[in-house]
Amino acid sequence: MPQPVSVPLSPPLSVPWPFTGREEEVELVRRSLAAGRPGIVVTGRAGRGRTRLATEAVRGTDAARVAGTPGTRNTPFAAFAPLLPGDVTLHRAVQLLARVRLLLVDDAHLLDDASAALVHQLAVQGRTRLLVLVTDDVPAPGAVTRLRTGELLPRLPLEPLPREETAHLLTAAAGVPLDALTLDRLHRLSGGDLRLLRDLLDALREQGRLTRVPHSDEWRWRGPVPPTPALRERTAPVLARTDPDERETLDRLAFAEPLPLPVDALDLRILERLEADGLIHADDDATVRLAHPLHGPMLRAAAGRLRARRLTGTWAPYEPALDAESTALAGRIARMDVRATPTPVGEWLVAEGRPVPPAYAAVRARFSRLRGEAREAAAWAREGLATAPDDTACQYEHALAASLLGEADGTLAPHTAYDARDPYGVHDAYGVHDPYAAYDAVRLGAPERAVGFLPPDGVLARHAEALARGDGPALDRVAEELADRGFLLFAAEAHAQAVRAHRDPRAARTARTRAVALARRCQGARTPALSGLVLGELTARQRQIVTLAAAGLSNRQIAERLTLSVRTVGNHLYSAYTRLGASDRGALPWLVQPPRARPA
Repeated sequence: MPQPVSVPLSPPLSVPWPFTGREEEVELVRRSLAAGRPGIVVTGRAGRGRTRLATEAVRGTDAARVAGTPGTRNTPFAAFAPLLPGDVTLHRAVQLLARVRLLLVDDAHLLDDASAALVHQLAVQGRTRLLVLVTDDVPAPGAVTRLRTGELLPRLPLEPLPREETAHLLTAAAGVPLDALTLDRLHRLSGGDLRLLRDLLDALREQGRLTRVPHSDEWRWRGPVPPTPALRERTAPVLARTDPDERETLDRLAFAEPLPLPVDALDLRILERLEADGLIHADDDATVRLAHPLHGPMLRAAAGRLRARRLTGTWAPYEPALDAESTALAGRIARMDVRATPTPVGEWLVAEGRPVPPAYAAVRARFSRLRGEAREAAAWAREGLATAPDDTACQYEHALAASLLGEADGTLAPHTAYDARDPYGVHDAYGVHDPYAAYDAVRLGAPERAVGFLPPDGVLARHAEALARGDGPALDRVAEELADRGFLLFAAEAHAQAVRAHRDPRAARTARTRAVALARRCQGARTPALSGLVLGELTARQRQIVTLAAAGLSNRQIAERLTLSVRTVGNHLYSAYTRLGASDRGALPWLVQPPRARPA
């Protein structure tokens, strides 16, 4: 497979990133700020987007805004200076601010004590609706700490942006589609910190580290982390350690990656100091690793050539650990348990731009495909083909992943499970009986074809039985078990089949909602079971508008094409969302667009 040529993208633009992935949280905050409600406290670690979330939630309102700052903690009512006269008392401040209908308090953990007491009293009084933003795990005034516990106001802990939403955000911010392994790496390195995520993407673009994937419109990142000033500042806690013994320990841990080091190979007193400062993590198996995934790459980048050569010479061979990962993945596939599991050695090989053994790549691609991670499966298969272009297993997995994504041309390689001689896929690429291949008949709606090929009393057989009976509740139960085992795409399909089997309209709507939620996590996979779920329930005009919206047209573009007003289009979409059990147009492709190829 030809190697990509490095072509730098345009420099990043200094514009806000698009807001995505927090629609439910925005709606929850808005409901909490409605008339008659007291407000809400939003908590979370630094960089999770609390301020952006609040900005979206109060957009279009007349909310007053204040914010704590590090330099004014000793100045009474410093945060409220724009809203209050000088030399005001707490009692008078409460009276004056009682007339404010909505107050946004950002960085409440940085408030001075008087401002914190004022916010607390406003919460007690209940006349002013409050939106209070607080960072977790940092010191805060006592009054803010009491608010952070949720005693006076409802509390919304902001979790890290999910991987699929991070992918949407990065694609929009980069301006080009990124390959699945690059998205995974950026998501992993950022640790849920959206500001760090932006710093990483800016660094890649500034230094031209994104390269085009051959025969694709995707771009990827392989190789070291670029040590830009912004990223150096982010990793200052480790880069600024001046104690020679501590720095030596940190560097040894960095150059040992992806493997941890045994505790007894290092000085315990030094480890205790580093652990107290949150720089290392001691595992249950008496090994130690760096606490943040970005620290290792940045420490390696900061090391001089001679130091790097010395520490690289202490590396333990990674091949046994890679073989152990491959064996563990294959074992979980055989046990029908594909829940997410750490694979640090394989991810490190890809990140470093090293050749990935095709045997490992094929197993990793299959594991991802069975989880419903279609684009990730294709990317792992490509890694194996880059090392061994003629590898049959990687070709097989790549063809199946492409079929899932609707990117196949309809002429899959003759060794795939959809060979005309074996149309229902009861054998794998090597002609060996494979229950997953036989299970495709169930997914295609022909459970009778899988009789005798599925393990008896297993979840796949129960799916076949429930589908054959047209038992909606049983299909939902099977879907839940499949999801628990990590088979997200299979679970989405089972829920979709339950929609058609249910006699109770409410149960059908619930199954549809679950099918859509699971399908959205499957990286664009398209299968017959998920296509056209409920178009028959819509009016002719709604079907027309929903189909155009699923194809990516905006409300205005749809209005122009159909000679309707934008308001009318919006009303039809809102009614369709209600009937489809969808929350936004992002769910529509799984509901209305048929796949262009058979599933894998």
